[in-house]
Amino acid sequence: MSVKIFKPTSPGQRGRTGLSSGDITKTTPEKNLTQSKTKASGRNNYGRITVRHRGGGSKQKIRIVDFKRQKLDIPATVSAIEYDPIRSSRLALLTYADGEKTYIIAPVGVKVGDKLVSGTDVDIKPGNCLPIESIPVGTMIHNVEMEPGKGGQMVRSAGTSAQLLAKEGKYAQVRLPSGEVRRISRKCFAVIGQVGNVEHSQIKLGKAGRKRNMGWRPAVRGSAMNPNDHPHGGGEGRSPIGMPGPKSPWGKPTLGYKTRTNKSTDKYIVRSRHAAKRKKKK
Repeated sequence: MSVKIFKPTSPGQRGRTGLSSGDITKTTPEKNLTQSKTKASGRNNYGRITVRHRGGGSKQKIRIVDFKRQKLDIPATVSAIEYDPIRSSRLALLTYADGEKTYIIAPVGVKVGDKLVSGTDVDIKPGNCLPIESIPVGTMIHNVEMEPGKGGQMVRSAGTSAQLLAKEGKYAQVRLPSGEVRRISRKCFAVIGQVGNVEHSQIKLGKAGRKRNMGWRPAVRGSAMNPNDHPHGGGEGRSPIGMPGPKSPWGKPTLGYKTRTNKSTDKYIVRSRHAAKRKKKK
């Protein structure tokens, strides 16, 4: 896969880049593995906006991805590599020996025709799924479960991977892409390798229309608003914030203000991702 650079035939094309589709082998999804996606435009079941700047966008179909990989010791063949419009990674279509088909996140190095399997005693190769207790220390993994049997929840974006650092008692220590080191049960499953579509982060949209096609509407700076719309608004000309620290539209501190409330899982964090970032700056 490589990054395409478009010719500057218009202002929107100048600086625009995209990914080549050379790795995609099938353009239409499996009909029984898709479902319709209803657009909520960032609104909840009361009709109130809970996520700002959403709306519009191209019509999309949801691909049903198998994050659990519970068909143990049944070999599967990679039938196709497909594009998914709602995630950054590619999808691999697996056809099991019993005829069932499922989607998984396509790792780096997995090609059409490869044989993949999930189980407790399988080869350590990209695409195979094993419990963490069966994976050697130092191995790069993705699609990591947080609770046994719940399905992979972490490390699913394009180009990401986590590293298994150690195993101690009932838990293993895993370093996540953010730099956070976290304790995870050794019974949790994970997939070997790095998530594919590594060059996704190098894409430049080039024009506002591509962002609108993704379902994102324009965002307005708080300093450009009136004081009744935003705490940063008002003033003559370009004015400073004029208060201790930046605020959200609702007057809450932002840009560094800690909002984490899930304290029940703090005991599993060995090293915070914020500590890792501070160490990099030094």
